Amino acid sequence: MPWRLILLIFVFVVFMIFMSFNLDDRYRSDINFGFKQAENIPVFLTVFVSFTLGLISSLPLLIKQKKKQNTSVPQNVLPIEPAAEYKPDEKIKQEAASAKQKFLARRRGGNAT
Repeated sequence: MPWRLILLIFVFVVFMIFMSFNLDDRYRSDINFGFKQAENIPVFLTVFVSFTLGLISSLPLLIKQKKKQNTSVPQNVLPIEPAAEYKPDEKIKQEAASAKQKFLARRRGGNAT
């Protein structure tokens, strides 16, 4: 359970209670919800409610993320073993060396046959 977020929400509620003791009529506004209008709402209350609703709406996502982190890897899955060391044939090495010589000869402007 995300106890820190719940504690933060609780601290903000207590903070709002203390702020409500100092209400002033100068900082009030009207809020229009589209179908209804709320009048004479303190601005700090609007901001605080919006922030608190944002915190509460993030709780399900946080809980889902914590559950996803707690899932463990199945025990029957074997780790991938490193591949055996690759050793090229001598013929492949010779072909690569001759191709390199031909390429360098062409770059120098010589005839590589």
